Amino acid sequence: MRGELQGPPGRVLACRQLMGADMSMPKGSNAPVPTTALRVELGWRSGPGVPDADASALLLVGGKVRSDADFVFYNQPQHSSGAVRHEGKRTDGGRVTDTLLVDLARVEPSVETVVLAASADGGTFAGIPDLYIEVRDAARGTVAARFDSTGATVETAFVLGEFYRRQGAWKFRAVGQGYDSGLEGLATDFGITVDEPQQAAPVAPPPTPSSQPVRLSKVTLTKAAPSVSLAKQGGTSGTMRVNLNWQVRKQFSGWGSKRGRAVAMHADLDLDLCALYELADGRKGVVQALGNTYGALHQPPYIHLDGDDRTGAVASGENLTVNLDHKRDFRRILVFVTIYEGARSFADLHATVTLQPQHGAPIDFSLDECTVPSTVCALALITNTGDDLVVQREARYLVPDRGVSPQRTVDQVYGWGMNWTPGRK
Repeated sequence: MRGELQGPPGRVLACRQLMGADMSMPKGSNAPVPTTALRVELGWRSGPGVPDADASALLLVGGKVRSDADFVFYNQPQHSSGAVRHEGKRTDGGRVTDTLLVDLARVEPSVETVVLAASADGGTFAGIPDLYIEVRDAARGTVAARFDSTGATVETAFVLGEFYRRQGAWKFRAVGQGYDSGLEGLATDFGITVDEPQQAAPVAPPPTPSSQPVRLSKVTLTKAAPSVSLAKQGGTSGTMRVNLNWQVRKQFSGWGSKRGRAVAMHADLDLDLCALYELADGRKGVVQALGNTYGALHQPPYIHLDGDDRTGAVASGENLTVNLDHKRDFRRILVFVTIYEGARSFADLHATVTLQPQHGAPIDFSLDECTVPSTVCALALITNTGDDLVVQREARYLVPDRGVSPQRTVDQVYGWGMNWTPGRK
């Protein structure tokens, strides 16, 4: 049973009531919200030593999830109903946001409550300043509700708010209930089965896919810790999806505004996710939408471009898939992104890169703000070290010389040694 109790680790902790900005709701208060699509933004102020935070949602019937599928978070980013989707992180100057898209009109009738939660990664919420949750009409951008959380101490997870049905309408309640047991404690409290580090007894049958417990592990690459072994994450078989998700600023700043150059909005912007590859037998090439060189998953180069998204607004948009069952056939893979049209620089874009192995923890990182007139960015370098593949965060903005293509620029910097000809898509 949940409540505001002081107690040993793993129990729910009390959180001090909000005393913040005028637009913020007091803890325990409620407000009506539209039944249209909503953008739920978890935000905080970044800085040296500030832990990371992650947004999540739980769809409840009678105070519990119906199954683990009712938990939406970074390892399970979309609910089967389409009502809730984890969109990912954005960095804007000194502020970080993690966003959920919630369409209340698509929530199943049996679901009474959609809990909106946050978990800390690498510390407690005492070290995460200016934490808030904000609900916006996704189409209009207007703020429907906001709750600023203050006074955190040892909490590592929070229920910040919830949507609930009342007489046929939806409302938002500011909750502010903290846990000192992290995302695992919060999830299990609502009925989620969490993967345990211990192995089951040898006589126990393996779980079916529908009964496999939720895995909470993830890896975030930073400048201080830029690389990770796929073998250590259990991700050296099956496939690995590489996703690029981006957002355009409405108020331009940085290099683009200083030069008086506007960046187009989603409808006009076209970024291309690409990969240079070098196979173990010496063959080299590129996978990209330009020239319709989409690659292949089950024959060389064992890399496939799934599509050509022109918005970056959906998590399933621009993706590359790598066949990890052929890891021995790879020498190195460089994933990069180019601006095909709609913008003259990455200066006013915020992007998140996620590498999701089929059998391992997701690997993600945000791109730093661009301060140069760059039209191409090297994202990640994947290198075969023998029995392992190592993912290296690059996040390196490049500026092509006059008359030199973005692809040729990446080739020159990383020494691929290919011959390039003009192409179209």
